[in-house]
Amino acid sequence: MNPPARDARAGPRVAVVGAGAVGCYYGGMLARAGVPVTLVGRPVHVEAMRRDGLRLTAAAFDEHVRVEASADVAAAAGAALVLVCVKSTDTESTAAELAPHLAPDARVLSLQNGVDNAPRLQALLRRPVAPAVVYVASEMAGPGHVRHLGRGELVIPADIDAVPALAAAGMTSADIVALFARAGVSAELSDNVLGALWGKLLLNCGYNAISAITDLPYGRMAALPDIARTLHDAVAECLAVAEALQVAIPGDVWAAVDRIATSMPGQVSSTCQDLRRGKPTEIDHLNGYIVREGERLGVATPLNRALLALVKALETKTSS
Repeated sequence: MNPPARDARAGPRVAVVGAGAVGCYYGGMLARAGVPVTLVGRPVHVEAMRRDGLRLTAAAFDEHVRVEASADVAAAAGAALVLVCVKSTDTESTAAELAPHLAPDARVLSLQNGVDNAPRLQALLRRPVAPAVVYVASEMAGPGHVRHLGRGELVIPADIDAVPALAAAGMTSADIVALFARAGVSAELSDNVLGALWGKLLLNCGYNAISAITDLPYGRMAALPDIARTLHDAVAECLAVAEALQVAIPGDVWAAVDRIATSMPGQVSSTCQDLRRGKPTEIDHLNGYIVREGERLGVATPLNRALLALVKALETKTSS
């Protein structure tokens, strides 16, 4: 099937570096709204998208969306907004490849799991990188085919414009919110993105490893009382580490934890998806991060350590 022609409204060009489930969803939604989008991903997906466009399947539609696609990070050159969506394990290597190709006034957002990817990118790109908190359930259903399973909102820093290096030129926070709004994606501005990132980290540390170990979706996991208690205990350890770091996590943490199982009942974690494909996981940057910070701060995290060890053992099994 040939993808439909691009919307004539156009606008600032967006490059998505890491065209997996997250990158293809947000890039696809922007492209569907007529925004010029370049997706940088693996050759198997690039080939399919060049031939047919990106297939974006959601509850309300199943469409082929026209996008530019490349396996070369150099394709991000000239983009006004660059969304980095690679795995946390690939942050440094991606930054090294991307650095020579960024436009001087390009805005860079990290749409990644974990709490430390933006500063890791920033150190190598030598320019400010804004962290974004991502709440979306999506999966790659085949080459060049992303399936949206639920949610989709973003939280981005309200103070991008206050950073001297970013204030002189380029897109503002309001511009970015408006661009996503045009695509039907809710993007909220926050003065406490670090706290929101930690709120997401708590969810990942509670759900990701257990979903991977049990090979169960969130709804079925949470319906098992002992698993639900284990999930809560893992989150409690994360909260103890956050408290030691004096991180203020917004909202009702426990309501957010329980809401994941009801808002994404059929979703399996990205860690589970990685293990199913025999790929390395991000567990070192999720539960592993909590374990390392706990050790540094003198906060006990035995359950997170056990979850980390079990996923690492499963990585060895699936890669053998």
